[in-house]
Amino acid sequence: MFVTRYFDCMIAEKRVCLSCQGQFHGRSDKKFCNDYCRNNHHNRLNSDKNHYVRNINYCLCKNRRLLEEIVKPGREMTRISKEMLLIKGFNFHFHTHCHTNKMGTLFYICYNYGYRLTGDGFVIVVKKTSRKTGSMLC
Repeated sequence: MFVTRYFDCMIAEKRVCLSCQGQFHGRSDKKFCNDYCRNNHHNRLNSDKNHYVRNINYCLCKNRRLLEEIVKPGREMTRISKEMLLIKGFNFHFHTHCHTNKMGTLFYICYNYGYRLTGDGFVIVVKKTSRKTGSMLC
């Protein structure tokens, strides 16, 4: 008798999925008919909020990748023209932070690569090493 009443309640209490508006039954606190609808609903809610951040992260990752390509393996510093960086798609407006070394030189840091602008249209790109082994920036 208890089992029959439980199933009768489940059949009588149909709810509407927040994502697809399809009817479903189940637990009383259930809001979605399946995992796909749940994920779809939350992705739609967060897409506008995350769009701005996603674009900035894309620019930061692209800048880091370009700096990494410029600094050859085994070297810690390279000089390249600012124009060449711009042609490759580097965006000078995006960097993770700034660092001033002991000599007062300002470096713009993009994760573990840094660069500084020289007065003659060139950019000095450096790879930041770990604190234990020292750094070209300090």
